[in-house]
Amino acid sequence: MTPLTPTAAWQEMLDGNRRFVTGEPRHPNQDVERRNDLAHQQHPVATLFGCSDSRLAAEIIFDKGLGDLFVVRNAGQVIGESIVGSLEYAVEILKVPLIVVLAHDECGAVAAAIEGTAIDAAPLPPHIWKLIAPIIPSARKVLASEGGTSPADIDAELVGAEHLRNTVANLLQSSELISEAVAEGRLGIVGANYRLAEGTAVPVITVGIDSGIDVPTTQEGSK
Repeated sequence: MTPLTPTAAWQEMLDGNRRFVTGEPRHPNQDVERRNDLAHQQHPVATLFGCSDSRLAAEIIFDKGLGDLFVVRNAGQVIGESIVGSLEYAVEILKVPLIVVLAHDECGAVAAAIEGTAIDAAPLPPHIWKLIAPIIPSARKVLASEGGTSPADIDAELVGAEHLRNTVANLLQSSELISEAVAEGRLGIVGANYRLAEGTAVPVITVGIDSGIDVPTTQEGSK
């Protein structure tokens, strides 16, 4: 099996997402034969680090099946030691050519972070607070840039995009293994936002992906 390039892997993910959006999914690799073939090996197309939200079923929205995606998730897709270790495993051991960091609209973790910018914000349980704390700087940055004075003035979509860019940057800074794989051209990273109503995964930031790739016309930005 010839390994996919990072750009080819992302194109395959986009193609699957388009099939899902248009209501023409193929539901590949979900039969007994595929299950048996994977009993002792796996060669995923990509690894997906996304929010744990129940509406982000990775294999469904990208029209993939068993063994196609190595999925790592937590609320708000917040970088942590176990997350980085899992992604490094996917890159170093499974040789995935692509990491997709997937955020989404109407994210509860982002909403909690926005509420957390208020001086009189109600305290959250400590583990939840620790989880969303890394998102709060993104909320404060958006609040300052918009000239607002309260959480009600903060645009959640802008916060989500800022947090997504920060997550990709933090991943590259946290992992020498991953940053080296990107520098060597064998790994690409895409930070994308999943639009719940449309079903589309729209790239916000790309690293190590060819700029000429066919992306959705609603692309919010790239790098």
